[in-house]
Amino acid sequence: MLEQIVSELKDKALLKANVYDQCLDIFNQLKDVLSETSNDLNDMLEDQCGRKVRIEYRDRGRFEAELKFADDVLVFSMHTDIFQFDRDHSIWKNPYVKEDRSRAYCGVINVYNFLSDSMKYNREEDLGYLVARIFVNKDKCFLVEGKRQKKQAVSTFGKYTLGREELVSMVQSAIHYCLSFDLLVPPFDLMKVVSVNQINAKIESAKIRTGKRMGYQYNSDDVLNSDNNEN
Repeated sequence: MLEQIVSELKDKALLKANVYDQCLDIFNQLKDVLSETSNDLNDMLEDQCGRKVRIEYRDRGRFEAELKFADDVLVFSMHTDIFQFDRDHSIWKNPYVKEDRSRAYCGVINVYNFLSDSMKYNREEDLGYLVARIFVNKDKCFLVEGKRQKKQAVSTFGKYTLGREELVSMVQSAIHYCLSFDLLVPPFDLMKVVSVNQINAKIESAKIRTGKRMGYQYNSDDVLNSDNNEN
């Protein structure tokens, strides 16, 4: 029994380490794409409107990067853990996964949209929204879910590996979605009561909670793409 436990621990640890390495490699490629996208857009913007409108890329460490444009910030965050899909997910019907269940272990890169002022003024109560997430397995095969992301059925998982072209498309789609996803006035009833602490905090650093869709049904906007959502 002990030998079996050791064997299973070794196999799973090696598998997760491999998935982690592949996902980190993709994340580093994504950082390069973000930097290049920022430079390309700035060159185009400078030709049309000088330096009044700029795109700012910032590497926030090993597992995070951000792209700031207009009133928005996209935060790209790689999770350090490795995940497996739940038992009811349609990925288990995929032939590629059926052949080797370890292929369903994935690293995850999440993409969040925040208001740039939320970061600038450190408004800790402000809300960000998940606009995309990218799953990467040990073979660099991928699955992407997200707002305005190119439609990808779970049945295609395992047929393609993730490369620069796909990353460029994902980044551009996320930017385009954020530009069309505006800050709405919150419902009156949601804002009609405010505490002394909140108003004092607002005076000090504008910390009354803000979010693009606060109080509205966010999930009605261009639902995520997967076999689970196609029916």
